Amino acid sequence: MSPSKFDPKKHHRRSIRLQGYDYSQAGAYYVTIVTYQRDCLFGKIENEEMLLSDFGAIANECWIAIPDHFPNVELGAYVVMPNHVHGIILIRADESQSNPGMIDDGRRGAALLRPYEDQHKINVKPGSLGAIVRSFKSAVSYRINKEHNATGIWQRNYYEHIIRNETDLQNKTDYIEANPMLWDEDDNNPINHGP
Repeated sequence: MSPSKFDPKKHHRRSIRLQGYDYSQAGAYYVTIVTYQRDCLFGKIENEEMLLSDFGAIANECWIAIPDHFPNVELGAYVVMPNHVHGIILIRADESQSNPGMIDDGRRGAALLRPYEDQHKINVKPGSLGAIVRSFKSAVSYRINKEHNATGIWQRNYYEHIIRNETDLQNKTDYIEANPMLWDEDDNNPINHGP
């Protein structure tokens, strides 16, 4: 049996983004990025604290480096968990488009991140939340592959929530900060999923 070719009428992926919303505009966003098959690649929780593995340390370093590559981005609370990352990304009004987005390619300097079309014709706007998340995932994957010869790090896509006010921001911040203490009940914890 031969694999079927991509047919956009049959294989259309429904977007989970808010229809018509410009994710490159100034705002605060809560994101969750999950590892492939929820594998606990980034470390473990012990005594309600996250202990990072080598992979987790790379994810942590790449997350902290996001503003180095996206000058109009600030980071809020974040946590690298055993199999996912939660974080708040704040996009400020863009002062210039001279640097719409960079990804760390592991060499001195960085490579410009440009919108691209993959086999499913998905465009990502430079400087948008999608470009930032893609840049982060790419940098983590690149470094883990280079330093540990491992692939298959991330699940496709990511979850996002547009933060609408200070109360929402505080609630998301509190959740992120408490996440290691809540690991036993976490939806991403593999023990909470059947075989």
